Amino acid sequence: MRSNTLIYLDNNSTTKVDPRVIDAMLPYYTEYYGNASSSHLAGAKSFEAVKQSRIKVAELIGAGESEVFFTSGATESINMVLKGLISNSAKKNPHIITSTTEHPAVLDTCRFLEQKGVSVTYLSVSANGIIDIEELEQAITDNTILVSIMLVNNETGVIQPIKQIADLAHSHNVLFMTDATQAFGKMKISVENLGIDILCFSGHKFYGPKGIGGIYLRSRRPFKVKIPSLLHGGGHENGIRSGTLNVPGIVGIGRAVEIALSDMFKDEKSVNKLREKLETHLLQIPNTFINGDKNNRIYNTTNICFEGADADAIVVGLKNIAVSNGSACSSTSVEPSHVLAAMGRTDLQAFSSLRFSLGRFNTEKEIDITVEKVRKIVMQLREML
Repeated sequence: MRSNTLIYLDNNSTTKVDPRVIDAMLPYYTEYYGNASSSHLAGAKSFEAVKQSRIKVAELIGAGESEVFFTSGATESINMVLKGLISNSAKKNPHIITSTTEHPAVLDTCRFLEQKGVSVTYLSVSANGIIDIEELEQAITDNTILVSIMLVNNETGVIQPIKQIADLAHSHNVLFMTDATQAFGKMKISVENLGIDILCFSGHKFYGPKGIGGIYLRSRRPFKVKIPSLLHGGGHENGIRSGTLNVPGIVGIGRAVEIALSDMFKDEKSVNKLREKLETHLLQIPNTFINGDKNNRIYNTTNICFEGADADAIVVGLKNIAVSNGSACSSTSVEPSHVLAAMGRTDLQAFSSLRFSLGRFNTEKEIDITVEKVRKIVMQLREML
């Protein structure tokens, strides 16, 4: 491997598009470019491709085809739901419950809604990143309309007890939403078994294209979800989101789902093996520890604190090895990670932590090189103190 070859370990930020996905998309740019809403044969070809992708997404999460809607990605989906449910709410003072470790797409939207008079409760998390079910129950009021807790945390990989959370919400006749962006296509999800009413996802987190994602809205009682149109002007996506459909992107996400359905468990086994090797060797460096629950984590992510070594300096020193010192969606911030802060980490510990998120295309050789370089840089930085 050449010394300047990119080693990409930032798959929670975005993933390489699988070549099989690109192959599926290309004809819909050059040959089958009809508008999916047009009634002619070219339009019918695109319409059918969209339908097949919708069926595949529904199959992946155990939903009905009519319950899946395509958007530009999870951020749009989250905004669409949170603002839409408030707009539709019959309650005079609607209340939302979420957690302090959510993605900025949820947190920033909730803060926006607070400025409009909406009440929001932000649940704390333990040192391992898991919410307290008792705190959740105490937070629910007669005005609560939604509990929104992410399935997998983007910085630590921690998996929340989603079924338990959903069951509690439903026992109070409250809807449950999950931002499943880091789980979708990587782990088995059944919206029925887990009790999920609303689920948001993006294509580029599981080897699909950027600019496409979607939302699952339960249409079955007793927790049927209704939200107003986000965009008006044509009635696309069953009237919820108007605008010409991104057919190549939808085809791409459909193909990515198809691959996930066939390769998910193979990916889990191979990627987990690499993650365990990386983690085992990095934790042999003195004064290091894992951020987040060691058992309730997705298989591709590890967040490690290297005490006494600045994470920014490590990232710069790694050069051609791509890792993250926080959420890519808040990378311009000089504040410590809000996720690690919520877990009780000090500012120094947060600023000394790195996220390594592995994927389908990583190799054992890349892990060996990464371990060697990280160890060398961390020790050098500590010697400078």
